[in-house]
Order: sequence, then structure tokens, then C-alpha cells
Amino acid sequence: VPMGILSCVKYLMFVFNMLVFAGGTCLAGVGVWVAVDPAGFQDIVATKSVLSTGAYLLLAVGIALTLLGFLGCCGALRRSRPLLLV
Repeated sequence: VPMGILSCVKYLMFVFNMLVFAGGTCLAGVGVWVAVDPAGFQDIVATKSVLSTGAYLLLAVGIALTLLGFLGCCGALRRSRPLLLV
């Protein structure tokens, strides 16, 4: 396999993992926002129990995606197979 293709795959994996990291950060941010100030979303969701549960679910999924994206970025740059398998 030519070296140029491996380099391209390395940077494509880095960009994809950076997008996962950014998406996870955005989800975590929205989860924190809804948990701290639920009045802004009270019109959209009728019951408060669904709103608080959804906020913590968004926060948990966002943190997990942020961690996954960070480990993927590190694995892509270092060409570390264990980090990429996570």
C-alpha cells in the first residue's frame, strides 16, 4: 500500500474523530444548558420529568462521544491500534 494512501486515511480518520468530538461537546453543552435552565425548553416538552431525564441523557451521551472522539483523534495521529479500537 503506497504511503500517500496511508497518510490520507490517517488524516481522514482524524477529521472524522474531530467531528465526533465536536458533536459530543455540543451535545454535552446542550445537556448542561437544559439541566441548568429548563425554562427555555418548557414550551417544547410538556412534562418536567421528561425534560430533566433528557438533559442528563444528553449530558451522558455527549461526554461519552467527546471521550470517544478524543481517543480516536489521539489514535489516528499516533497510529495507535488500541486507541482506534476503543
